[in-house]
Amino acid sequence: MNIELKLGDITAIPVDAIVNAANTSLLGGGGVDGAIHRKGGHEIFEDCVVLSTQHGGCKVGEAVYTRAGKLPAQHVIHTVGPIWYGGVKNEEKLLKSCYIKALQVANKLGAKTVSFPNISTGVYRFPKEKAAQIALQSIKDYEEIIANAQTANSVSTVIFVCFEQVNYDIYKNLLGI
Repeated sequence: MNIELKLGDITAIPVDAIVNAANTSLLGGGGVDGAIHRKGGHEIFEDCVVLSTQHGGCKVGEAVYTRAGKLPAQHVIHTVGPIWYGGVKNEEKLLKSCYIKALQVANKLGAKTVSFPNISTGVYRFPKEKAAQIALQSIKDYEEIIANAQTANSVSTVIFVCFEQVNYDIYKNLLGI
């Protein structure tokens, strides 16, 4: 898979699937979640209400999808990142699961391009550099999972979209670009 890096607004980048750093209710919140709900419009919210009422929302480390509404994407993949408690509550494993599960959903949807925000690094306080390392390693691990399972993978490009310069610089350094 190709890995790209962008600084800016994830809701403005045309992709097949945009990943949302959601909360467990899926009913909107702040940060990237709020931006995706605001810019995507009522279709996303309507789908999230159904997922919330019929399926209890989304658990930490899991991923579900909805329509993308007015976003320049076909689907929104909602994943719930862990709150950082100093690393004592399986946060690293849960964050990795967010990326793996989101990519599995993207593959199931036939998405070729997928954009990711910096999951859990805002109000959930996950250390930014550690989160970036986990995100990048998760992409490699996902590729290995697909190869070992001898399963077709539709995802050809992953775009990490950083809203803040500090996250962009961390990814740029880790990617060596």
